[in-house]
Amino acid sequence: MNIRQSNPACRRMPLVVAIVAALTWLPAGQALAQDNPAVRSGAETSDELDTVVVTANKREEDILEVPSSISVINEEQIENLHATQLSDFQATVPGLYINSDGSPGQVGVTLRGISPLSSSATVGTYVDEIPVGSSGLYQAAQVFMLDLLPYDISRIEVLRGPQGTLYGASTMGGLLKYVTVEPDLVNYDFRVGGGLSSVENGDSLGWNYRLGANLPLIQDSLALRFSYAQNEIPGYIDNEVNGDEAINGGKQTSIRANLLWQTDNVSFDLLAMRQTIDSENNAQVALDPLTYEPLYGDLVNSVYVNEPFKKDVDLYAATIDWDLGWGNFISATGYTDMTTRNRQDTTLLYGEFTQVLGLEDPGSSYFDTDFDFDKFTQEFRLASKDDGPFDWMTGFFYTKEEGTQSQDLKLNQLDGMPLPPPFDEVAGTLAILEIPSTYKETAFFANGGYRFNDLFKLSAGIRYAENDQDFSQNVTAGLLLPIGETPNSSSEGVFTWSLSPQFFLNDDNMLYARIATGYQPGGPNVIVTGLPPAVDSSTLTSYEMGLKSQLADNRVILELTGFYIDWTDIQVASVVDGISGLVNAGKATSQGIEFSSVFKVSERFDLGLNGAYTDAVLDDDYPSILIPDGAGPDTLVEIISGQAGDRLPYVPKWSWSATGDYYFPVGNGWTGHLGGALRYIGDRDSGTTDTQNIYDTATAPPTLLVSDVTDPLTLDSYWALDLNAYFANENWTLRAYVKNATDERAYQSISDITSAVTGVTNKLIAAPIQPRTFGFEVDYRF
Repeated sequence: MNIRQSNPACRRMPLVVAIVAALTWLPAGQALAQDNPAVRSGAETSDELDTVVVTANKREEDILEVPSSISVINEEQIENLHATQLSDFQATVPGLYINSDGSPGQVGVTLRGISPLSSSATVGTYVDEIPVGSSGLYQAAQVFMLDLLPYDISRIEVLRGPQGTLYGASTMGGLLKYVTVEPDLVNYDFRVGGGLSSVENGDSLGWNYRLGANLPLIQDSLALRFSYAQNEIPGYIDNEVNGDEAINGGKQTSIRANLLWQTDNVSFDLLAMRQTIDSENNAQVALDPLTYEPLYGDLVNSVYVNEPFKKDVDLYAATIDWDLGWGNFISATGYTDMTTRNRQDTTLLYGEFTQVLGLEDPGSSYFDTDFDFDKFTQEFRLASKDDGPFDWMTGFFYTKEEGTQSQDLKLNQLDGMPLPPPFDEVAGTLAILEIPSTYKETAFFANGGYRFNDLFKLSAGIRYAENDQDFSQNVTAGLLLPIGETPNSSSEGVFTWSLSPQFFLNDDNMLYARIATGYQPGGPNVIVTGLPPAVDSSTLTSYEMGLKSQLADNRVILELTGFYIDWTDIQVASVVDGISGLVNAGKATSQGIEFSSVFKVSERFDLGLNGAYTDAVLDDDYPSILIPDGAGPDTLVEIISGQAGDRLPYVPKWSWSATGDYYFPVGNGWTGHLGGALRYIGDRDSGTTDTQNIYDTATAPPTLLVSDVTDPLTLDSYWALDLNAYFANENWTLRAYVKNATDERAYQSISDITSAVTGVTNKLIAAPIQPRTFGFEVDYRF
């Protein structure tokens, strides 16, 4: 079951004065240190672009030599953006689309139009060598993606297109890979910093602080890296119900310890990381269902019950890399413990149920969904050296996931007090259930490439995976579902493969093609009449051609890619009698073009441009579900929750961003940087077309009595401008930034709030992009 809803002067405290003062105050100092990874020297510049190294194929490679589409968000970009969550990277990567429900950690991620239409993700997440997040169906991975506070992160690699051969389940759309900063075996490094921010409509300042240290314990052999960061999120949403202001404040924390031991032929890496999110309410606003205009004013919602969201992620990892001379043996072991607590205000959905019971006034209602999840993974692989025409890799992967999803739907009086007797015992609890589940997977994989000559290389990969799953829906109380336990299980095997020819036109231009497959695991289904007992894996085949070029003496880097994706047996959510389950629903296709480029105009000035056109649509109607109407023995309801031609949810046809970065010497050992980014996201649909037909089955053929068609909600296109600057020397970095400089009102996600009693849509709720935010940061290294 899934009853989740469809989805005075101190208030205005901009930091403009502080920022202007900081940008004009330039104290003397030493020359800029080249070991500050997040600051580029303006005094020592180059007229060539830097080489970008990625680990997409589980070995270090130049990004321009990898036959697939990869983008990198580096540490400097992360800090210049003052990125604190995934939604800050919207439109920075071609084909990457992020829809947020209004707080860090409540996000869905789409790559190349492959939307998460079911309860599991289509984009995988890794931290270094370790997959983080569930591959199963019952941890709501599609809306609770891994969303780190990215401090002490070297880069984020975004792999577009299916990664099934090397990364396995739930990477059919692609992969987000957080790469942490490695311990340095030679150099000591200490860093402290903090900042303040002011958001439009906020009633207080946001603030953050951070610290980090790198300690070589045994020179050249053993080092420890430690970091801690905390980000206090300022609120900016007001509550029309009780007059509270800035209700959506919150806090994020990140702590990481990393120990690296290295000898001549063995390295041993231990990682412990903890990330927390604690949000008081969602950053959502109430909109009129007809006009999409704010119901109660700018940045105002109507919340009867607060909607806190909490998420804790603990990750432990051990990685061994043993140089055997002729190759490398790698062991990567990971353990993740994750808890999620989410409350939704369901007053406008179920509050009127009190009047059905005979009470005079409507009540209030809330729905708690809790997830407790742990995951163990082990991967062994052997990989060749990169010193010959033939490179290869083979490996074994095992994972075991255990999780429990708990749901609790309550009905109270409007002031939050329990219903008066005897109604509290009868209807105070509408539903309580638990869904324990396990997911076990074993996989074998191999890939390799052979360079026949200077002009041609052919790479290929295969993977075979088997998974076994168990779950049970255990209803312990409530009126909405029958009390009892309904266990179920499933087992399946999936084969994926890839093939990539590369044509090296010359030293600076590479043309490649790639055919690759990926899958989203199936699994046991909720046992309800009208739903299948199990849902099959959804699979896709991606066809891609790309060009990677270095031009003008390595002053221009250009990547151009065209793709076509054939997606079959797509998993979609379907609702029967208010209970959500899964079905396989035919085919969809996604096709498009992606473009990215960087142009070093001069030694000090860089320009970037990227964009994507994505046409992702359903090819078939969703399968119809037939259920009794309840009005009579001869009436039947047909439900079709998606139609051929529907656009896949939250996928804009057009998106692009343009960036500019200027670096300059200031004098007295100081260097400066000015930067900006203009980004555009096209219009999007929130879902697919829902059709409900009522038939009289007493006639032959059955007579259509009523047809009710509900179109998906549409989000308008928007653009946003971000600005940033810093001044730095060897020890100090002073940063200033403005997010959404023109204070655009645009939305990342939208859903309707429709009464389950009357069927009336009371409002829409939408999560706006963050209003205009000024910020100032200071960091000191020593």
